[in-house]
Amino acid sequence: MTSSHPDLPGRLADPATLADSPHAWPVSTSTPGFSTAYLRVDVDTIVDPAAGEHERVVVQPHGAVGVLAIDDADRVLLVEQYRHAVRHRMLEIPAGILDVVGEDPLATAIRELAEEADLTADDWAQELGMFATPGYSSERLTVFRAVGLHPVPQADRTDRVAEEGDMHQWWVPFDAAVDAVLEGRISDSKTVAALLAEQVRRSRD
Repeated sequence: MTSSHPDLPGRLADPATLADSPHAWPVSTSTPGFSTAYLRVDVDTIVDPAAGEHERVVVQPHGAVGVLAIDDADRVLLVEQYRHAVRHRMLEIPAGILDVVGEDPLATAIRELAEEADLTADDWAQELGMFATPGYSSERLTVFRAVGLHPVPQADRTDRVAEEGDMHQWWVPFDAAVDAVLEGRISDSKTVAALLAEQVRRSRD
């Protein structure tokens, strides 16, 4: 049972049941846009509870993973790379898409950390799951925390190309990375979410 807020519009939530929930409005028509190996774009006409129809573009990429890698001195690894869509060099946690059929997200995270940062890790834990931009995209990201880090042997390292070929790796004190988020100097959504989630986790331990 919920009740109205005593002073403001809206209802008071029950914290014990607070959660996103699967739900779908009917789709009266769906028009394919285009597709590549990485994503598909459709234009759906959805029907709201009052029978109104609304056109929505839906971008459907593969899922993705991110890795919050922390060394023994409590420094977090950020990779700097060019992101053409926003015309910025972005500071981000290592990340990548689930582009290997049937690959588990953790296996993808292990592979991406090696490919982007030449690192392996002894200990892995899921940090959080998130929809990146649910207003128009179905992409879901799973972020893992990786500690107990070791370098990949030189002979086994990935030959990075394109944007990844121009990637730089930076080790930043964890608290300084959080400060950079709060001051707006780091703005990549998965990186912001991962750093703040880790900060909250630490405050509760």
